Amino acid sequence: MTLHSLPALERRYRVTGHPELRVAILDVGLACCALEVGAAITAGLLVPQVSIDTDSDGCVVSVLLISGTVTDALAPGVIRAWGALEEPRLAVSFGACANTGGPYWDAPTVTKGIDQLIPISVYIPGCPPRPEALVAGLVRLVRPAVLTHSDQSGESR
Repeated sequence: MTLHSLPALERRYRVTGHPELRVAILDVGLACCALEVGAAITAGLLVPQVSIDTDSDGCVVSVLLISGTVTDALAPGVIRAWGALEEPRLAVSFGACANTGGPYWDAPTVTKGIDQLIPISVYIPGCPPRPEALVAGLVRLVRPAVLTHSDQSGESR
């Protein structure tokens, strides 16, 4: 696989229940978490699209989805995949292994979290996370959570 062939591997999806959200995902599925990504597609939570119309009202973003253990040997490929994505681009770390190295964190060849290599926009915890967690994470990419502050009376504002 060459650097120039990576964007062709992007798969494009519409997120069920969020018609305004369409994503082009380059899935770096490295372990069991990749099965949960497949389950999200099979369950209809992510609907494959032949193309994404960039002129419509919805937002379109390229997403690098890292799911599974990243070893030091795989790190250069992840960095190349990140560099090959078109702007705007965001990265999602899916599962404990991608987030922190998971149960393999103390192995000398395991990257201790993908954020050591590329900027991560959303971390999805779990071992493995459920397919619904993937959809919730993708929605957070374009709809950041609104934080509420409690005043002294305990009421949110």
